[in-house]
Amino acid sequence: MADQTRLFPEQDAEPSAGNGFDGADNSGHRARLRKRLMTGGEDALADHEVIEYLLMVARPRIDTKPIARSLIQRFGNLAGVLTADAQALALHPNMGETSAAALRIVALATRRLARNAVREQPVLSNWQALLDYLHIDMAHLNVERVRVLYLNTQNMLILDHLVSEGTLDESPIYVREVIKKALEIGAAAMILVHNHPSGSPQPSRADIQITNKIAEAGRMMGVMVHDHIIIGREGHTSLKAKGLI
Repeated sequence: MADQTRLFPEQDAEPSAGNGFDGADNSGHRARLRKRLMTGGEDALADHEVIEYLLMVARPRIDTKPIARSLIQRFGNLAGVLTADAQALALHPNMGETSAAALRIVALATRRLARNAVREQPVLSNWQALLDYLHIDMAHLNVERVRVLYLNTQNMLILDHLVSEGTLDESPIYVREVIKKALEIGAAAMILVHNHPSGSPQPSRADIQITNKIAEAGRMMGVMVHDHIIIGREGHTSLKAKGLI
């Protein structure tokens, strides 16, 4: 009897031998991909080839090139694929949990590397590393996420706190909760962060208003708001740089 506990059994199963591909690299295509990966620079493989290679390692007995191309077509680019919802990846034609996990682990490793780079130095003197981390983590989300980065007196990151995650265009943030958390952990400063799923990082009137409310409350309690950063696929906006704080 088939294993009924598997979430996507049909898609995780390998195609039958009748599909004309048995895992053998008769054309040398996979060997060429591997050589370019090992000897070339960061642009040695195109986006779809990166996805193809990851899937190939996870499921060596199938031709992963068509799957890779269809993923790029659906999610837009390499970043879009790697940060896509896990279930959306698993349910994509010819994918399944094994293939989805092969892609998700890369995104996880990338985020952790970026996060470690942020934690190693004072945030204000390591600004580009912070922006890289936030863009990797938030730029391609389909819902709005609000985070507060709490810093100590040396501006080292002591807590990256997920405040809320909302809908396509709204996620609540409450002044009292943000300040309360800062006092609980002894933070001296904070950086507010949220993303715009629309892609544009331009601040709304509500973004500016809540930032100034938190900054005012923070000043009264001895906690400084360094900035509010808005992340979008098109880039980022610093409210401080715009003179809005």
